[in-house]
Amino acid sequence: MRSLREDRGWSQGRLAEEVGVSRQTINAIETGRFDPSLPLALRLAQLLGRPVEQIFTLVDR
Repeated sequence: MRSLREDRGWSQGRLAEEVGVSRQTINAIETGRFDPSLPLALRLAQLLGRPVEQIFTLVDR
């Protein structure tokens, strides 16, 4: 997700504003410390122009 955001020249804060979350939430998603809810994952995918499956994958923890 980070590279898609950076390709658009957006900061974490800008992406956060676009989807209605905090910058810290975007940072936590990008660093793997937080898994977004399905609605948030779908909003991020739509905004970044990719299918959700290309951005997020299911990882066994």
